[in-house]
Amino acid sequence: MTEWIVRPVAEEDRPSWAALFAAYRDFYELDEGDAVVDTVWDWLMDDGHEVRALVAAHPANGDLVGIAHYRTFARPSTGASGIFLDDLFTAPAARLQGVGRALIDGVSAVAAREGATKVRWLTAPGNATARRLYDSVASVRWVVYDLEPAEG
Repeated sequence: MTEWIVRPVAEEDRPSWAALFAAYRDFYELDEGDAVVDTVWDWLMDDGHEVRALVAAHPANGDLVGIAHYRTFARPSTGASGIFLDDLFTAPAARLQGVGRALIDGVSAVAAREGATKVRWLTAPGNATARRLYDSVASVRWVVYDLEPAEG
């Protein structure tokens, strides 16, 4: 199996990151949104913003093949912090080659360095390929609800 290079996203990654993020948004059938891509990139480049990213690069040519967006969250029930893995995406041509696992391992390493007690994420119920990976590295513990805010 390929030893993917997992590292923090860098300014020069923008075109490749943007293509992967757009493909991620397309996979989840989110509306096309250049403004969303621009906003998230600005967050990632702002050291003061909570959202951070890792990228997976091919060791031979450095091409980006995956992205992981994550952030720290407070865990009041335990008086600790955790890492929430918001978005994880592997380029279709690189799937089933360990990219997702490498990115999860990278986020887990960040959590360990920062003293977080959990890495938590969610996925769509029908995302069978991703769920096979997730089931091999983590346990399902919670049911997630979404509530749209009431109108003012």
